[in-house]
Amino acid sequence: MIRHLSAADFRPMPWANGKGVTVEMARADGSEGMLWRLSRASVVENGPFSIFPGVERNLTVLTGPGFDLVGEGVHLAARPMQPVAFAGDVAVRAEGVSAPSDDFNVMTARALPRPQVRVLTVVERLIPPPGGLLAVYRPDLAELILTDEPLDHPGAAIAVFLNL
Repeated sequence: MIRHLSAADFRPMPWANGKGVTVEMARADGSEGMLWRLSRASVVENGPFSIFPGVERNLTVLTGPGFDLVGEGVHLAARPMQPVAFAGDVAVRAEGVSAPSDDFNVMTARALPRPQVRVLTVVERLIPPPGGLLAVYRPDLAELILTDEPLDHPGAAIAVFLNL
């Protein structure tokens, strides 16, 4: 089944650390809490990211210059259209924020296999993982497509392959 979601379906919510707002686009919960979540947020200043125990995170800067994610044993360059993955239970900070950056976020419960996050630039046929879900986000249209079926999709999007 293919579901098309738009900005009218998205839900703004405060960050867990109270320092900003996330726009939650889609989420699935299980008996023990969140299984996965797709969201968008803006990083406008240096500061701590919220901590999410038992969660794996993936962040892709959509607009702006990006920033560094720095923490104990972590130093990641979060640059435009380059997905970076990190553990949600490690304290990280945004450093080197010189201008606002909007980012697309994927969070998955650690019990799930890590998702594959790809930036799409050309038209291609996308195949969801067996028993999993494919999410395609088009920032230019503020559109999110969720499907368990193959999808022919134009470029200029971010694809998330979720193994459930």
